[in-house]
Amino acid sequence: MTSQIHVALRPLWLCRACAAPWPCATARLNLLAEYRNSHVALSIYLAGMLYTAVEDLYRLNPQDAPKPTALHDRFLGWTAPRAPRPQPPD
Repeated sequence: MTSQIHVALRPLWLCRACAAPWPCATARLNLLAEYRNSHVALSIYLAGMLYTAVEDLYRLNPQDAPKPTALHDRFLGWTAPRAPRPQPPD
């Protein structure tokens, strides 16, 4: 059985392996593993992908392209480090 690689199919920005909007859940996990030592590098990489996706999607179909906030959430929003939850007092 061959492993499917979860990379973007441009200009649609769907996953080549599962057809979900890219980055799909598997691509996100792979990216987190690949960039586990540098959150900044992951953010820079995804910001570049976001920029390219905006160009592609708006050129492809300007009337139905995703809203900028939705694209931000899809490409970068999930990478934001979460603050630790406060511990309840003893």
